[in-house]
Amino acid sequence: MSRRRHSDENDGGQAHKRRRTSEPIEIEDRLESLICRVGEKSTSSLESNLEGLAGVLEADLPNYKNKILRILCAVARLLPEKLTVYTTLVGLLNARNYNFGGEFVEAMIRQLKETLKNNLYDEAVYLVRFLSDLVNCHVIAAPSMVAMFENFVSVTQEEDVPQVRSDWFVYVVLSCLPWVGKELYEKKDVEVDRMLNQIEGYLKRRMKTHVSMLQVWTADKPHPQEEYLDCLFAQIQKLKKDRWQERHILRPYIAFDSVLCEALQHNLPPFTPPGHMADTQYPVPHVVFRMFDYTDAPEGPVMPGSHSVERFVIEENLHCIIKSHWRERKTCAAQLLSYPGKNKIPLNYHIVEVIFGELFQLPCPPHIDVMYTTLLIELCKLQPGSLPQVLAQATEMMYMRLDTMNTSCIDRLMNWFSHHLSNFQFRWSWDDWSDCLTMEPDKPKPKFVKEVLEKSMRLSYHQRIVDIVPPTFAALIPAEPTFFFKYGDETNPTLPGYAVAITMSNAIKNRASNEEILTILKDVPNPNQEDDDDEGETFNPLKIEVFLETLLHLAAKSFSHSFSALAKFHEILKALTDCDEGKLHILRVIYEVWHKHPQMITVLVDKMVRTQIVDCAAVANWLFSQAMAPEFTRFYVWEILHSTIRKMNKHVQKIQKELEEAKDKLEKQQHKKKDSGDEEDMEKNSEDEEGQLEEQIDRLQEKVESAQSEQKNLFLVIFQRFIMMLTEHLVRCETTSSDINTPWYKNCIERLQQIFLIHHVTIQQYMGTLENLLFTAELDPHILAVYQQFCALQL
Repeated sequence: MSRRRHSDENDGGQAHKRRRTSEPIEIEDRLESLICRVGEKSTSSLESNLEGLAGVLEADLPNYKNKILRILCAVARLLPEKLTVYTTLVGLLNARNYNFGGEFVEAMIRQLKETLKNNLYDEAVYLVRFLSDLVNCHVIAAPSMVAMFENFVSVTQEEDVPQVRSDWFVYVVLSCLPWVGKELYEKKDVEVDRMLNQIEGYLKRRMKTHVSMLQVWTADKPHPQEEYLDCLFAQIQKLKKDRWQERHILRPYIAFDSVLCEALQHNLPPFTPPGHMADTQYPVPHVVFRMFDYTDAPEGPVMPGSHSVERFVIEENLHCIIKSHWRERKTCAAQLLSYPGKNKIPLNYHIVEVIFGELFQLPCPPHIDVMYTTLLIELCKLQPGSLPQVLAQATEMMYMRLDTMNTSCIDRLMNWFSHHLSNFQFRWSWDDWSDCLTMEPDKPKPKFVKEVLEKSMRLSYHQRIVDIVPPTFAALIPAEPTFFFKYGDETNPTLPGYAVAITMSNAIKNRASNEEILTILKDVPNPNQEDDDDEGETFNPLKIEVFLETLLHLAAKSFSHSFSALAKFHEILKALTDCDEGKLHILRVIYEVWHKHPQMITVLVDKMVRTQIVDCAAVANWLFSQAMAPEFTRFYVWEILHSTIRKMNKHVQKIQKELEEAKDKLEKQQHKKKDSGDEEDMEKNSEDEEGQLEEQIDRLQEKVESAQSEQKNLFLVIFQRFIMMLTEHLVRCETTSSDINTPWYKNCIERLQQIFLIHHVTIQQYMGTLENLLFTAELDPHILAVYQQFCALQL
């Protein structure tokens, strides 16, 4: 009996203990859910939800204060689109519990310092904006907010710091004013005026060399492509002229004014912007993307003008929604379409403009390109009666403006459009674009249509593309992707290497060993060697042609067959390409046999770089060679080049990471040795391990230096070839007194910009070398201007 009672007590005790540990977790999860979901669609009004939530949180403060602080700080940073909802909530809590309000402000300042230390500049903007909106909720005193802004603006007076540093601090101040400008100006008008004058002086004297490199369109008609700070300052100036009256920000705190105005306010602790560090990565400046104005949305609400602050607020909120939900396309699309105040604006036009603005953002979009495609498809599904028409209108406008569009953006437009079409049975009113048929093939419009069809073929098949496009477009339809095998023509048995190719084909079919294959290749005559020349082994291009063409012909059925063939005969391919000429020639052969199938060329070159049959510099030299000149402006050529550069960069990063890990391990080992006693055995083992680690570090150090040297050489090869080609063109135009601005020149100069922009972080390491060897003062100003624009991005 007693044994049983003892057991019951135990069970009861365990159950009680389990309940006690799980209850706080359940309550914490409930609090997080309540806070994160406030402001979403509900049967009750937002005001009553906020009041109810403030009551719940106040009751839980004694036990869960730290958790509530953490959640509120996190939503301020991560859900900026609901900024005013959360500032109102904090305002209500501050009115009920003054000490909590003070602790929250201190926690926000700590978090702001942390985000700046970690280079999280977007999140830092949201935190400062949150703090500024707390002024409207009577949590923070206006004078202390103005003092913080003045400290930010004082960064523009610092010497020997990059311009992008000053830009960011100015942007933070300006971007907060739509929310808090009215309140600050009512209380501190003299100080705000002085601050705006300081900003205006800074904007007038700052360098803008970088702007042309970041513009989507080179022409300012019909819409000016303004630098982001200039545009925002013009919007703030107009806001000030309109007496700080803004009609678009949701302001729930107005309903609680009678409660909030009774609350005691906190002063922000003095905040000094952290000093500049050499390794700090500030945000790159950008140009504001404009595609629509009020004339493009004829029905319904009027689109705000480009210099109205409402335009900034709408776009900023839409960007925030995408940033918060981009991983879930369905949620993201639903959130965009349920944007507050959507009945007051032509929402579909704003959404389409913001999405394309992000997709075309230079140097690179905030998220992966395919996300924007899937998001637009989802939006079309949710709004089938209106959004597809706006999207078609936007596509038509971009097609009409291709002549002045940046080449990088044309690439992205082409990728998006072909992917989008593949989801809608490739339906498009192609006849509307028939104007491109009468133009020269190298003009942007016919080139764009050809590349779109080429890309669509990758997502479908050749006959499908032939069927969907009108017969008049036949000249722009890509060739059928067939293999060209010169040894397959039985009428030409006298072709050099023909007999060996037939033998080779049979040997591969019969699964001959590598040794047998190499024996067959010994019979291939060398066109580079005279009959009486017995001096050593010289490079034999015919060996590569016979072997590789035969091998790829047998494996031409699919990508998988080709990959298996390269893997099986990897050793032979390495032997045939042991010199630079061999590496170049193997790439020429791939182009020769698959010139009608650019995608196959792309994947085979990629595979050969990965398996080290060819190196990155060889790929660059091949792409810039005379043999590839007719293909130079084709999209796939640049796809190959960027993929090659990325592989090189990843290789360097991988070895650098291994080196850092080995150094950390050695450091830990040394600390461990210091902390342990004086036992001889342990000390001996420790010394052995240290010795091995030091040897490993030395080896890795050599590998890093070798890889960095290879990486630097790759960029030198690329830029040197660009300079040679562009210089030849400029000299030729000068000699014949013809216009330099041909479609080829525009494409080439913008491809050079593209290399700088996409790989800017890596290229910055080698700027000294580039300046000394290539981009010298003697270089033609047209080419040098691109390098100067690139340098200006980080000045």
